[in-house]
Amino acid sequence: MNKFVFVAFIVVFGWILAACATPPTEDMNRAHDAVIRAENDADAVAYAPAEIIRAREALSRMQSEADAKRYDAARNFAAEAIAYAERAIDEGWAGATRARSEAAALLNGLETPLSETRTAISSARQVDNINLDFDTLSRDMGTAGQTYDSARQSLNDNNYRDAIAGGHSVRSMLSDINSTINYAVQDAARKR
Repeated sequence: MNKFVFVAFIVVFGWILAACATPPTEDMNRAHDAVIRAENDADAVAYAPAEIIRAREALSRMQSEADAKRYDAARNFAAEAIAYAERAIDEGWAGATRARSEAAALLNGLETPLSETRTAISSARQVDNINLDFDTLSRDMGTAGQTYDSARQSLNDNNYRDAIAGGHSVRSMLSDINSTINYAVQDAARKR
């Protein structure tokens, strides 16, 4: 019986060594697939680029370890690459969700200021002795309106960064227009 246990031990030990002596091909393939999925996920690329970089680095280390026949380390780096790739996709989704909400709130919040600025331009036309270039104001207001429309289209196209940038640009343009009107109205009031 003692001889049987020794032979069984040798056989099991041989299987373990054989298992360790082969590259973790399945794990490595899953790691490659996970990183490719993350690299092709637009939200992950836009909102979680650091995680994608870490996934690529783990993939590179995995390959180096496999080439050096250190298969346990290669397996560990494969798991790390998968984890980083999955985190990139999750963070990309969360980042896109936050950006969509921010863009929508910003653009929805500009509807009233756009209307109020148009009204302010119309009211300024009624002020006697006002020194304003209404052609320039109208052109600036037109640009603000076009930028707003473009930002809305970016939001509809899921291009949240451009939508947010456009919204901030519109806000700045409206602020400049309103400042110009207020200064001119105050100047006209002083001349009376």
